[in-house]
Order: sequence, then structure tokens, then C-alpha cells
Amino acid sequence: MKKILLLCIVCTTAVISFAQKETFDIVTYTPPKKWKKEVTANIISYTIINKQTNNWCRINIVKSTISKGSIEQDFESEWQELVVKSYSPAEAPQLNEVQEAEGWKIKAGGAKFIFNNTNAMAMLTTISGYDRCVSIVATTNGTSYLKDIETLLASVDLKKTAIIPAQTPTTNSDNAQHPAENSIIGTWCISASDNSNYRVKNGVMSTIFRQYTFKANGTYTCNIKTFDPLMNSTFLGRENGSFQINGNNLAISPQKAVLEEWSKKGGRDEWDKLLKTQKIALEKITYQFTKQYISEISEWQLILKANNPTKRDGPFNNYDKNAWIYIISSPSHPLIKLPN
Repeated sequence: MKKILLLCIVCTTAVISFAQKETFDIVTYTPPKKWKKEVTANIISYTIINKQTNNWCRINIVKSTISKGSIEQDFESEWQELVVKSYSPAEAPQLNEVQEAEGWKIKAGGAKFIFNNTNAMAMLTTISGYDRCVSIVATTNGTSYLKDIETLLASVDLKKTAIIPAQTPTTNSDNAQHPAENSIIGTWCISASDNSNYRVKNGVMSTIFRQYTFKANGTYTCNIKTFDPLMNSTFLGRENGSFQINGNNLAISPQKAVLEEWSKKGGRDEWDKLLKTQKIALEKITYQFTKQYISEISEWQLILKANNPTKRDGPFNNYDKNAWIYIISSPSHPLIKLPN
């Protein structure tokens, strides 16, 4: 898709710089310069704080989901999920007219909310088309960064995606013979950050990294790393066991699980000394799973569905809040670097 000027919220004319573009999911864009960047499985965010004026701004680019069928339904759903739940605006959004470009429909709106006893603004731009829905959320407490928001929005290119479902796995032996089409063999990753108001404003984000490694011999490992710059220790969960596949059911049978506490080397995100180890209660579960391939970004996703969240996987991270989306390891989704 060629460039769409998404000037739905702010009205001044953008000047697009020729900085190097980046791609996240189906969105290619020009990132704001010298802003702090945070990446999770579903959101890439940029944050800036002026400590002299106390002005701040945050822009979230949210990973695309399956469209609910219309731009109106997509915008309303995204507004409730991404704005109302996070910022609790006291009023309905002021909306712009729907725009159309090359098969995509674009709707934007904004509303005020209170942050640290002062007024702030949440602005949502939702784009719907080709069975996909993608949103960009900008929040700020003043007008200082409106130009930056507009410039990023105006730089956006979107790719028309084709989702290719994987064939349903049957047995582990079948998976080993056809790893590219229907196997879960390999390492799958997910990450999540604490986006509380305090952490966003002060730029101290804690992150939890989770990864499964499924092996052809029917065994698995699960590693969970929790890093928080406000804590003196880094925590590492280690679990191993066996798994079985029957149709689209994935049964996990853990054999051993421990939680390790490690000191930080020089206060950095580096392992130093093992301080403590404790056992974790084993959690046996059967997931319903599917695999899908997002062709435009060459990314395999493993979707694990369960009736309730698990301690191993944490809160649901998909749009409908009933599953976890894991992504095959890659340079953009690196493995957890384990202690020696």
C-alpha cells in the first residue's frame, strides 16, 4: 500500500523527514527521533518526557488483529480495549469522518482523561481493510508533541496481508516429517511490559519474557525471565517436561519447575550470582492450539487457547482475551540469554 496521510486528529501540515523507516507487523513507519522505544509481542511504543516542562507523550503501534467486519465495529472495539480500559476518559471520543484509501478505511477520535491530576489527551487511529484491523494510540499532556504524532501517522504504509492457516497436526511423528507446514517444533517467544502510569512517565519499564522450546522427541522446556530496573534481582523460571499432540489439542505435562533469583551484574540486565532457588507447583494443562503464518512479515504464530489464564503463560495477550500468541524466535524476537 502506498503512503496514507493519516491526519485525522491534528490538522497542521506534516513535514515528513527522510529518516530510516521501521516495520512492525503490517505497519511501516518513520519512528520519532530520540524517543525511548519499547517492544512487546503485540505493541511497539515510543515515549518521550521533558523533565523541565513535565510534558510527555507516548505512541503505541498495536499489532493487527482480524477485523470485526467494518471500520465502525473495529474502532469501537479498539476504543474500548485500548483507550477506555487503560485511561478511563470521562467523555465519548470526538470523531473524525471515515477516510478511505486503496481498500483501507480509517477512523480517528480522541478524548481527554486525567493523569496525575492534570488533563491529558488519548487519540486513537484505527485502520481496517483486507480482513485486518490495526490501531495507533497516542497519549500526551500538551500540544508540544502533536507535530511528532502527526509526522509518524503521516509516514505510515500498510501491507495487505494474507493469513495462511497451518494444517492441523496429528502426531509428533507427523510433525517431525513436515516441520515447515504443521510442526510446533522450535522455540516460541512472547513478552509483556508493565505500562502503569508511574512507569510510563518515569521510563522504568519492567518486562517479562516467556519462551517455549518444543523438541522432536516430545519434550519441552519453558523459561520465564522477569527483569525490573527498580528491583535488585532478576528472576528466572525454568520448567521441563513432556508434551503430546492429539488433533488440535496440546497436552503439557511438566516434570520439574523452579524459580531462580539472580543478582544483577553492575545493576545491569546481566546475570551475576544465583541467590536462591525454590520449587514451583507443577501445572498440567491441555491447550487448544493453531498455527498461522503472516506472509507479509514472514512470521509464524503459535496460538494457545485455554479456558482460564495459567501461571506459566500469564494473562491472555490476544485481542479476545482467551489465548496467548507466541511468535517463532527470530532476530526481532530473540531468545532469552540464560545464565552460564
